[in-house]
Amino acid sequence: MRRAFEEELDQLHVRFFQMGRRVNEAINKSVKGFVNHDKEAAKQVIEEDAVINQFEHDLEHECIELIALQQPVTTDLRRIVIVMKAIADLERMGDHAVSISKSTIRVKGTKRNEEIEQSISDMADIVMQMMRDVLDAFVVDDAEKAVAVAQQDIKVDRMRKEIYQRCIEDMKKDPDLVLGATDYMLTSTYVERIGDYITNICEWIVYLDTGEIQELNTHHHVDDELKN
Repeated sequence: MRRAFEEELDQLHVRFFQMGRRVNEAINKSVKGFVNHDKEAAKQVIEEDAVINQFEHDLEHECIELIALQQPVTTDLRRIVIVMKAIADLERMGDHAVSISKSTIRVKGTKRNEEIEQSISDMADIVMQMMRDVLDAFVVDDAEKAVAVAQQDIKVDRMRKEIYQRCIEDMKKDPDLVLGATDYMLTSTYVERIGDYITNICEWIVYLDTGEIQELNTHHHVDDELKN
């Protein structure tokens, strides 16, 4: 009985990892689509979001079944609950990838700033590496690695502020850049929010290890203002 339960728990982790990989692909494709002005790639991200949503639905169902049928206690219960929390974070990251893609499709204004686009791309590269690292940390319960991943988010926040400042300067200099700069500000904020959700998962990993909620992200955002 115990072995069967542990196998199901392992399978849950594998499926979580697969969902995380899928979300990371969506982030990559959405940012590349935005920077390359590729509306086809953006449409693909929006269409493929249904797969991520299905992953969330299936994993949630598996978690609830495990709790109902196996009636786990203490650490095992905590582990299942944390998977449920973390898949919700992954799903929200997928939503932000969709938001970036929607920006790509509706983008107005013909003037672009390649330097700012490169900065957004660099920022996304850090976030995608954070994602790969947090998935690895999650699968092996590595709290130390989780804390190190969360620290990377400071860099992401700083880059977002720098992009914001440069956009404001562009807008002041040239009214034709206002529409493009607004999209840059929005997109960099979506990427930053993804970093925040990764940090949330880091906190869940630390919680599993210590039993304590440790605030690793000093500026949790209210997320709804950017919803489309």
